[in-house]
Amino acid sequence: MTEHAELDHDRRRRTGVPEVVLASGKTTGQTLALLAALRRGDPSGPALATRCPDAVLAAAPDAFPGEPVAVDPVGRTVVVGAVPVPVGDTVLLTAGTADVPVARECAATLAVLGVAAELVPDVGVAGLHRLLGHLERVRAAHVVVVVAGMDGALPSVVAGLVAAPVIGVPTSVGYGVAAGGLAATASMLATCAPGLVVVNVDNGFGAAVHAAKIERSAAGG
Repeated sequence: MTEHAELDHDRRRRTGVPEVVLASGKTTGQTLALLAALRRGDPSGPALATRCPDAVLAAAPDAFPGEPVAVDPVGRTVVVGAVPVPVGDTVLLTAGTADVPVARECAATLAVLGVAAELVPDVGVAGLHRLLGHLERVRAAHVVVVVAGMDGALPSVVAGLVAAPVIGVPTSVGYGVAAGGLAATASMLATCAPGLVVVNVDNGFGAAVHAAKIERSAAGG
């Protein structure tokens, strides 16, 4: 227990996924203190904070002397501690460049969970030839995470082209009837391509956890 929270240091052993700090709604001091407490309480792996405001991103590199600290200002993540040697093969696709921050949150989470991931951005349905140019690589992946806003059509297209599990991540990118990601979510949930699993709007973290569990199960871990 800390001054700010009662941390679940046993979660990595129980579920394979450590507790993670959601930085939004917390002060900079609270976020950094919780990251430090996670490292002390569960030193077997790195500590991760997501949705980090600028102040946390700026303060983190100097807050953990002697520890490797990875800060991603695009994905708004902070990782404290060395990440595991990556295994598996997950590919992250984004429909547009505006979807990349959610994909980068996913990538940072996968790194913390020890999963190898490759990001292929901006291959949405407005120019489908871009996806087809990467199709051989996408079909070779163990898991495909597809991040898309606007009409959210890309995950359905991908699920109809590959044998691997596909995880759709709707984003809040869009305007008008896109309704903050609700249109993309509805489109993915209503897909006619079987085998598509959908997480919450902008939930790159949740998609990464699901992908890591698939990778771990496939590897017999």
